[in-house]
Amino acid sequence: MRPHDPSSIVAEKALVHSHFLERDVKIDFFLPREMDDPEHASLLLVNDGQNMNELGLENILEDLYTEGGIRPIVIAAIHASSSRKIEYGTAIQADYLGRGAKAGLYTQFTRRELLPMIENKFPGLYFSEKAFAGFSLGGLMALDIVWNYPGEFITAGVFSGSLWWRSLDHEHEDYDDDLHRIMHQQIRNGKYHPNLKFFFSTGSLDETHDRNNNGIIDSIDDTLSLIGDLESLGYKDEKDIRYINYEDGKHDIATWARAMPEFLKWGWRK
Repeated sequence: MRPHDPSSIVAEKALVHSHFLERDVKIDFFLPREMDDPEHASLLLVNDGQNMNELGLENILEDLYTEGGIRPIVIAAIHASSSRKIEYGTAIQADYLGRGAKAGLYTQFTRRELLPMIENKFPGLYFSEKAFAGFSLGGLMALDIVWNYPGEFITAGVFSGSLWWRSLDHEHEDYDDDLHRIMHQQIRNGKYHPNLKFFFSTGSLDETHDRNNNGIIDSIDDTLSLIGDLESLGYKDEKDIRYINYEDGKHDIATWARAMPEFLKWGWRK
C-alpha cells in the first residue's frame, strides 16, 4: 500500500561508528511506512546526506508516492564530514593534489560497516536492489562504488558529478583527457556488467571552465565523454543510461532537487 499523506513517510536518524574513517557517521533514513513487498525491497544510499532538508527529499518522496509514481524505497542519506574532499573520490587512487586519499576507506565503510548496520536496522527487509547516488564529488564517489561492486549495486545516480577527477593537472604539458581522467580510465579498462544502470544530470551553468576550448563546459563534456565510454562497452542509451541537462541549471542543490524526482522515477517507476 503506497502512502497517502505526509505522515506516511518515516524519517529516522542513526549514528554508526566507522573504524575505517575513525569517526561517527550520521545517517538520515527516509522510507514509506508501508512496504508492498518486504522481501524485494530497494535501498538507495545518498552521499551528502546533510543536504537532504535543503534538497526537500521528504517532500519529493511524498509527492511521488502520492502520485503512485515509484515503488517503495529505503533511502539512507550519509552525512559528509569536514574531510569530504579527502573521503570522496576514487578508491583506486587520489587525484593529482592528493584529494580523495581516503576514498578507499570510505568504500570499505560503506560495504563493511554501513550496509550491515542497515540490514540489522531493518531485519524484515531483504534488499534485492541497491543503488548509490550523489552530487558533485559525492556523485563521483557513488559512481566509483557502483562501478567497482556491480554484484552489490545496480544503479548509480550522478548529479553534476566531478568526472573531471584527474591524475595530472590539466595545465601540465603532458595532460591528456584520454589518459588522466581517473573515472573514465576505470570504465575504459573495465567490462560490461549486465543490469547496471546509470543516471546523469548536469546544468549548462554548472561552471564556465572549458579546458579543451570546444565550446562545451567541462561538466557536460566530461559527462558526455563518460557516457560514450559506457556505450562503447555495450550500455544502451535510455535502456541503461539516462542523461538530463538543464539549460538553466547550476551547480547547486536547487538544480539537483529538480533532477532527483526524475532519477527516482527512472530507477523505481511502478
